[in-house]
Amino acid sequence: MPRRLLIAPDKFKGTLTAAQASEAIAKGWRRARSDDRIELLPITDGGDGFGEIVSGLLQATPQTTKSVDAAHRPCSVNWWWHESSKTAIIESARVIGLAQLPANKYHPFELDTCGLGEVLLAAAEKGARECLVGIGGSATNDGGFGMAGALGWQFFNHHDKKILRWTELHSLAQIRPPDPQRLFERVTVAVDVQNPLLGPQGCTRIYGPQKGLKLEDFEFAERCLEQLSVILAKELHLNCSEEPGAGAAGGLGYGLRCFVGAKLESGFSLFARYAKLEQRLRNVNLVITGEGAIDSSSTMGKGVGELGALCKRLNIPCIVMGGTVLSGAAFDKTYALAPDFVSREEALANPAAHLEVLAAKAAQEL
Repeated sequence: MPRRLLIAPDKFKGTLTAAQASEAIAKGWRRARSDDRIELLPITDGGDGFGEIVSGLLQATPQTTKSVDAAHRPCSVNWWWHESSKTAIIESARVIGLAQLPANKYHPFELDTCGLGEVLLAAAEKGARECLVGIGGSATNDGGFGMAGALGWQFFNHHDKKILRWTELHSLAQIRPPDPQRLFERVTVAVDVQNPLLGPQGCTRIYGPQKGLKLEDFEFAERCLEQLSVILAKELHLNCSEEPGAGAAGGLGYGLRCFVGAKLESGFSLFARYAKLEQRLRNVNLVITGEGAIDSSSTMGKGVGELGALCKRLNIPCIVMGGTVLSGAAFDKTYALAPDFVSREEALANPAAHLEVLAAKAAQEL
């Protein structure tokens, strides 16, 4: 009997976008089971690809503004605009993302989120009442300091000298907010992790190494962000450092929460709401998802793991395909490109073609 499929992968980071992965899986599946009815739904949990996917669901139109990347190099940034609801959709990875920078050229102490603040100002100037911001994939660990500075917040040390770099925050004594403080009626931030700002599970120790922080940098970086949280709590009664997601994107979740009045939300939940995901799932009898690496982190708030859990609750079989699969307990069946199907080098060299063949194999085994 023909099946009704929902093909809903996330990105295969560094190789395929979620949309490209969807097309490759669908092409392979159709080769083996041409009668099946297939719907494609690339998913996002707030990282790279968030803007394009969510703007597609809302039928928002692309906008471009001039800004700077995390290293303050001039760049043009795409974001999206939904006119009828006056909603701006912003993907911070397109501004301050790690993928925007040359590999290993900058230390996180040299980087900040100023460029994101410039894009938020452009959205406010456009007339946005609401902002949807995906913050995964950042290169920064500044707690939103650079963004706040771009929005008019000022930071001073004990000598009333202005602080211009986040690495000077250890001497922070006073924060002066802009007037007005709020640019938007509502800001919703899509986060894909639940980490707090500080401590053993905070942004510095858990995600800092991915961005270039070394063990010997942890104490200093933590001291800077801790002093920021102390002064924000003391002067402005903003006690947000322990909130789940505050540590997302190098503390950018915390910064948006404090400096922009944002609400932090699971990126996958936000996507699922706009995609009417449960409604779509009730019309299919098989789901195929996937991402570059399926491991224990996939079930800690990531989109693929959340989709697998939702399928389990609705009693819908869910297959996962990954570049590598180290943990697949959340899914009914797992398929990995490497190392069993092809070598890691082959998978990286031609991911779409190999994913297509892997999908055909999965369809034949069904």
